[in-house]
Amino acid sequence: MATLDAEDHSACGGAFRPTYAAPVTSTEPAAPTPRRRRGRPGYDQPAILRAAVELFNRKGYDATSVGDLARELGLTKPAIYHHVTSKEQLLGQALDDALDELTAAVTEASRERAGTTAYERLRAMVRRSVEVLVAHQPSVTLLLRVRGNSEVELAALERRRWLDDRLAALVADAVAEGALRDDVPPKLVSRLLFGMVNSLVEWYRADGAYDPATVADAIITIAFDGLARYEP
Repeated sequence: MATLDAEDHSACGGAFRPTYAAPVTSTEPAAPTPRRRRGRPGYDQPAILRAAVELFNRKGYDATSVGDLARELGLTKPAIYHHVTSKEQLLGQALDDALDELTAAVTEASRERAGTTAYERLRAMVRRSVEVLVAHQPSVTLLLRVRGNSEVELAALERRRWLDDRLAALVADAVAEGALRDDVPPKLVSRLLFGMVNSLVEWYRADGAYDPATVADAIITIAFDGLARYEP
């Protein structure tokens, strides 16, 4: 860049002689240019598991391959195997997720507390079971469809039997209190109660006409109070 030097002005009889200053350079590094991402978005293991559960419910577990899951997600099979070892691992994780939630709900609802009756705990257990099913409907749906065709499925069925036994024991306690009739076997009552709750997987939709609380209230009313109108 040219500048005018005052001393050069006097030495040259009043004529300015331009001098040149060295260009100024910045010592700060230039901002990096953002890299553009290419291809499809990445999937983590929870996302792959959700997609697998949806596919298992839609096509059936036995009819679904890892290749089907890869195509569903727009990934390669090696990309799937980067996160899981087999489709059976995905099945086991999905079933454990459902069973862990149900077990926690049943255990908490049935826990003895001072001032509560077995009948009250039984009603609370049914309500919590409805809430868990609605909140985890895809994985619970898958759980209810297993038939014991593998070690993973057999283990899941064993855990389901524990839930049935826990509910039946609470029914028996409520009968002993005199809160429930004693002419229906507790084990049968347990299966009928869970049958009503489990039927939600076939028709309940989160965006439908009924919220979870309304559904839970209806099941509890029908199960414990019946449908018949009684005149006072």
